[in-house]
Amino acid sequence: MLEGVKHVLLVLSGKGGVGKSTISTQLALALKDSGFKVGLLDVDLCGPSVPYLLNLQNRDVHQSSNGWIPVYADSEQQLAVMSIGFLLKNQNDSVIWRGPRKNGMIRHFLTGVVWQDIDYLIIDTPPGTSDEHITVMEHLRAVNKCDGAIIVTTPQAVAIDDVLREVTFCRKTGIPIIGIIENMSGFVCPTCTECTNIFSSGGGIALSEMVKVPFLAKVPIDPEVGKSADRGQSVLKALPDSQIAQVFRKLVDELTQSKEA
Repeated sequence: MLEGVKHVLLVLSGKGGVGKSTISTQLALALKDSGFKVGLLDVDLCGPSVPYLLNLQNRDVHQSSNGWIPVYADSEQQLAVMSIGFLLKNQNDSVIWRGPRKNGMIRHFLTGVVWQDIDYLIIDTPPGTSDEHITVMEHLRAVNKCDGAIIVTTPQAVAIDDVLREVTFCRKTGIPIIGIIENMSGFVCPTCTECTNIFSSGGGIALSEMVKVPFLAKVPIDPEVGKSADRGQSVLKALPDSQIAQVFRKLVDELTQSKEA
């Protein structure tokens, strides 16, 4: 149920393994820590990692007369989370479903979860441009609820090539592109905090210039962020002086100011 949702942000990538779920969870936490009420919907049915990234494994979803009640990540109920990971009997179970059953579950996630009044709903999608994406896009267009897509890439050429297809997909389906994030953009040394490019660099900026969409941020690899994520902590609180915390503060400012303008 999206009636009480003010803004919907999609997080997309044409390629797996680019850190899309990490970006989604840290963005949700950063928005929550900035005073907003946030929902995070994980529609990656075959690889639901959001419960792990928020340290919410083994939590249960409850049914009410109005629909599913999401799992809350905090006692103040400022961050609500929904994932198929909460519905599996065992977190190691595989979801072996054909397209129609997947699409039915995603529709239920979009229409049958009681989000109540939230400022931002972030939808973490699976990689690619498959049936799941089309189902999400069609429903959001039908209710006129999508602010746009944040596209995540890594600097390597092979990732950029796949992400370019995602840009084409968004334009063909009429989803606005908010901008591109280049994840894993360098490695932050845990000793000296110097950032070194262990992959190529600048691919995300080059892609944004090529397709004429904004470049939002470079997010480096930081081992401390992985430790914080394992505990379900926001980098804004766990690592307030880190380079990544600065990146997410700036990203939240850009996203929220554009909505207020």
